[in-house]
Amino acid sequence: LVCSVRGFVRPVGGMLRPPAPVLRRSYAALAEARSILENELDGIRVAGTWKGERIITSKQGPQINVDGSRGTILNFCANNYLGLSSHPEVVQAGIDALKTYGAGLSSVRFICGTQDLHKNLEQKLAQFHEREDCILYASCFDANAGLFEVLLGPDDAVLSDELNHASIIDGIRLCRAKRLRYKHMDLSDLETKLKESQSSRVRLVVTDGVFSMDGDVAPLQGICDLAEQYGALVFIDECHATGFLGQRGRGTDELLGVMNRVHIVNSTLGKALGGAAGGYTVGPKPLIDLLRQRSRPYLFSNSLPPPVVGCATRAVELLLESNEIAQTMTAKTMRFRNKMTQAGFTISGSAHPICPVMLGDARLASVMADDMLKLGIYVIGFSYPVVPKGKARIRVQISAAHTDEDIDRCVDAFIQTGRKHGVVS
Repeated sequence: LVCSVRGFVRPVGGMLRPPAPVLRRSYAALAEARSILENELDGIRVAGTWKGERIITSKQGPQINVDGSRGTILNFCANNYLGLSSHPEVVQAGIDALKTYGAGLSSVRFICGTQDLHKNLEQKLAQFHEREDCILYASCFDANAGLFEVLLGPDDAVLSDELNHASIIDGIRLCRAKRLRYKHMDLSDLETKLKESQSSRVRLVVTDGVFSMDGDVAPLQGICDLAEQYGALVFIDECHATGFLGQRGRGTDELLGVMNRVHIVNSTLGKALGGAAGGYTVGPKPLIDLLRQRSRPYLFSNSLPPPVVGCATRAVELLLESNEIAQTMTAKTMRFRNKMTQAGFTISGSAHPICPVMLGDARLASVMADDMLKLGIYVIGFSYPVVPKGKARIRVQISAAHTDEDIDRCVDAFIQTGRKHGVVS
């Protein structure tokens, strides 16, 4: 027995279901969509750019356990620059915050989602960067998505490096300002764009402090010179610099002596500062106040969970107390870069812990990374669309937690694998 309800048929005691013709159309639409998606996925596989996900069965660190691999694996591709992801004091701070403040707030910040530990972390981050104020986000992607729409209007202009991170590009797309893209780290082209935009009310020069795919450092001194000459503001994304670049680990602006000339900094808690999650903006207090009122990712996202805030707070405190960890990075980075160059590999970037081993071919990068894992080294091949076509590489990242022996073992594995595939002789 069935009864009809507004064109639907319902078995007695069952759930409502559409009549057969409606179901057939629905199934046909789903089948067509499935076919389109499968064809797209097949294209990715054929191109050799498929990104599989290896499963780690241990905590993050320089040594990890990987599902399907025997023994301990050396990890050379984490953003765990300072080794704080599993630092005992950082972990304990997260446990303490969990016990004291609970698992989460079940709320956005302005309703009932702000605890004293959130304000404490914001204060410490502002102190760390020597800026007036700070606002926390669920990620730096959110921080970049939430900034430009609030700061810039149709009478303004944003001047962005052509190789800026995807989150910066997406954030800029959300604002109504005039958009000008300048050639990668090209000060002459930046000046041309500044001249073109002189009629704008506010002009904001936007750049990564460090470009994550190549490890190259933005020419901030020249950028700040031009910004001051033409009356523009300067913004930097410091995700791959905060905590370890500069004498005290403050970032690219400290490294290049322009801390008082860069106006806005976005960065992350998900890399050097404990590695859990979260992002933030530091800058002038009126800007931070306005972001709290209008920034959509801030207003419509849950507060950072207390354990995450606890871990990040302790990480920042460790760096405020001492720069010893940050100062170990340079020697270890150059050890890897020099040994790899001597072996015949091409390493992009300069003195940054991001050390891209350039291979060109996407399939080669993927296969070499798999062979490296068999030798006990965890690295990942990067290819399009993460990097431009023809620019595939294995991106190695050096951590303060790596020993010299770890680094030498990684180099030896690269040489063995490189010879196998004809990359080096």
